[in-house]
Amino acid sequence: MKFLTPEEFEMNKFTHLESLKKGAVFLYPTDTIYGIGCDATNNVAVKKIRDAKARPTMPFSVIAPSKAWIEKNCEIPKSGRKWIDKLPGPYTLILKTKNNCVAPEVNNGLQTIGVRIPDHWVSNVVAEFGRPFVTTSANVAGRRPMGQMEDLHEPLKKAVNIAVYEGDKKGRPSTIIDLTNGEKVTER
Repeated sequence: MKFLTPEEFEMNKFTHLESLKKGAVFLYPTDTIYGIGCDATNNVAVKKIRDAKARPTMPFSVIAPSKAWIEKNCEIPKSGRKWIDKLPGPYTLILKTKNNCVAPEVNNGLQTIGVRIPDHWVSNVVAEFGRPFVTTSANVAGRRPMGQMEDLHEPLKKAVNIAVYEGDKKGRPSTIIDLTNGEKVTER
């Protein structure tokens, strides 16, 4: 696996987006930490990430291509509007879904989904892609998330097709705001 700079990714962005449409797995920086993801509508690609992370049942979140996508596919309670207005940002909003907007492997049959829009250039890539991206920390379940290249665990190296590195990340995972039954904030 070869790491690309953001500039190298941008130079061949359309080729990379085509690869993602065909099921490629993407390692990318966000506004918080490094994530690993794929087209959230491609069940085979999502399963590849699930297997590499050794995370058989816990649901994944997605980077939404836009706020309009969130409004179309998720139930937003009155108290949730203020959180939607804070996007892009370091938040993952847990919302009830209105439809089957992602592959079944993403949320394992739950009628909820975690959505975010990072305050980072990767959100523009997802917007151009036009579909939600799985977003999960770049680590094997139960281990530290990737902050630098040396932190990437071997099973993930084998699963990743496209990798973008923009230097060390010292952030922490996004804050989770569960809006499915009131409002519950979980700092991580």
